[in-house]
Amino acid sequence: MSQERLGDAVGLTFQQIQKYERGANRIGASRLFELTQILDVPISFFFDDMDEELKTREGRMAKGLRDRGQARLEPDPMAKRETLELVRAYYRITDPRVRKRVFELTKAVATAAKT
Repeated sequence: MSQERLGDAVGLTFQQIQKYERGANRIGASRLFELTQILDVPISFFFDDMDEELKTREGRMAKGLRDRGQARLEPDPMAKRETLELVRAYYRITDPRVRKRVFELTKAVATAAKT
């Protein structure tokens, strides 16, 4: 089956199929299963030529194929309850001069905390 026909069958371009074939793109389990159905082959078909060393966990770890840890994402400070309460309280200050002084005070305290 050509890459173009296979791409049509799964709703991808032949260039995307080439990327899977070359290993430029990772292929998910559901896509792999879909390909087994279209090509009428067992899932093991895709692993027949796999290096014996890669068939074991230790072998994959030695080759550097282990999953990498995900970088820890810092929570968005704008989504914190404390931030929302602070903004609401700030805008409840009706006198614009007082609100401006609170704003300047907050900036000054933040700047002083950096040093």
